[in-house]
Amino acid sequence: MTIAIVTGCNSQGEAPSDPAASGESGGSGGETLVMATSADYPPYEFIDTSSGQQDIQGFDVDIANYITSELGYELEVTNIDFNGLIPALQADRADFVMAGMTPTEERKQNVDFSQIYYEAKNTIVAPEGSNLTEPTSLSGLQVGVQLGTIQEEAAKEIEGANVVPLNRINEIIQELKAGRIDAAIVEDTVAKGYVENNPDLEFNTIPNAEEAGSAIAFPKGSELVSEFDRVIAEMKENGELEKLVEKWFGQPIPEQPEAGTEAPAEGTESPEATESPEAAPAEPEASPPS
Repeated sequence: MTIAIVTGCNSQGEAPSDPAASGESGGSGGETLVMATSADYPPYEFIDTSSGQQDIQGFDVDIANYITSELGYELEVTNIDFNGLIPALQADRADFVMAGMTPTEERKQNVDFSQIYYEAKNTIVAPEGSNLTEPTSLSGLQVGVQLGTIQEEAAKEIEGANVVPLNRINEIIQELKAGRIDAAIVEDTVAKGYVENNPDLEFNTIPNAEEAGSAIAFPKGSELVSEFDRVIAEMKENGELEKLVEKWFGQPIPEQPEAGTEAPAEGTESPEATESPEAAPAEPEASPPS
């Protein structure tokens, strides 16, 4: 199932309600939950244009579809830059966030999280032959990261690294290929897809040392947490989650739209209003995003 890109939270422009907070258990009458994501993080979430339209697909979207369906809700997905996701929850512009987000202690001060539903590792992405295998090898280099992510925090802890935060993963890959940064820190499942599309790049895995794993974020006090946790536990038990892992992490990732050609994320200017960089992922040779 695919979800069309939505750049507003709902058709009326109103903040979504918290159905669970109203005392309901599960959705009633086709009530809609708004999921905010940053659709530049394959295979978690990305923009697919194969149908002639721009649809949001991915691992997180499939999980969200399954959970909301089990609970009796409809699902609406809105696309926001990653660093705007938690503010969207705090402003009641979304019911939950799925974006390959790690539940760090800092984030827990502002939002509530579900249990972990998937764990991945960080990697160093660099031009082929760079042999940047350890965080210490990034000292003195320009290191690209996605703004507001755990990868940005990890890069800031590397002594001597010059951290370059960017909004989207495809922008990071573009800067890397253009030689304007020397390396990037990207989650392994995401790095794998971009490197498959760009054989002039390589990646090396960094072992997890601290917080790791992806969880669903909710506004503080949301009663949806317990409902979602119940279904996540069922998915782990009945094999549904493993099926989605195999579906999205066991196959190549579709090529992504050129940077600046996708529908603008909420809160950003349209491509017509601002200059956009060229495409990040190269044309895949053997071809197939948080």
